[in-house]
Amino acid sequence: MARAVLGVIGGSGVYDLPGMEDVREERVVSPWGEPSDALRIGRIGQTEVVFLPRHGRGHRMSPSDINYRANIDAMKRAGVTDIVSLSACGSFKEELAPGCFVLVDQFVDRTHKRESSFFGKGCVAHVSMAHPVGPRLQERLLAAGQAEGIDVRKDGTYVCMEGPQFSSLAESVTYKQLGYDVIGMTNMPEAKLAREAEITYATVAMVTDYDCWHPGHAAVDVASVIAVVKANASNAARLVARVARDFPAEHESCPVGSDTALEVAIMTAPEMRDPALMAKLDAVAGRVLSR
Repeated sequence: MARAVLGVIGGSGVYDLPGMEDVREERVVSPWGEPSDALRIGRIGQTEVVFLPRHGRGHRMSPSDINYRANIDAMKRAGVTDIVSLSACGSFKEELAPGCFVLVDQFVDRTHKRESSFFGKGCVAHVSMAHPVGPRLQERLLAAGQAEGIDVRKDGTYVCMEGPQFSSLAESVTYKQLGYDVIGMTNMPEAKLAREAEITYATVAMVTDYDCWHPGHAAVDVASVIAVVKANASNAARLVARVARDFPAEHESCPVGSDTALEVAIMTAPEMRDPALMAKLDAVAGRVLSR
């Protein structure tokens, strides 16, 4: 089995990962463009950890400007087998109050400006997104949260909006009526690309606000979000550190097949594949394209 390497993608307010030792920075060259920042590679306990701030240090990139393909490709090139995505979000449920963490298991993609696949003209592939989150990784996050006394809730549906503006009241009420749990701006197409790269993925949605549907709370603004983000960042660091310390030395096979997603996904016949695209897919799909 492959050696386990834990990737952590930091969202709003999480631009570093305290507790890492033997840290080095590495700027990965990706054929998909420039990743958000240099990778910070080190270890927590015996587990190798690769950290990437999604928005770049200093929060330089809006959700629509992030090069999600380059970020996931860089993680793959660094040997990452599992990704924990830390993401600030709004809540549509009274019981999911600011400060709690939701372990998302489903996504609804409402983005429209982002490159959402490594594949396309020259090599077509269709991976399953029926179960986008690795259940074993999610269980490890739940156990870590419980061990650290962090308010972590299992199972939730995350709707990803384009942004960068927050929701209108009509949108917020609609998503609440549809039964969604949280809303954010960054987990799509990130989760889709992780699946295409055969990296097991799980999201920790860190609730900062009630969006704007809640009659007893003011509409979300940056100032109110930042106040909760700072508290969430500390808990996120504790959660990740606990997961890393308890992480297995070898990558656990994923029950929903995230780590073998390309096995039967590629449709294009070998002789019809575009060589230029094949070269760009060397890290993401090399396991199956080398056959």
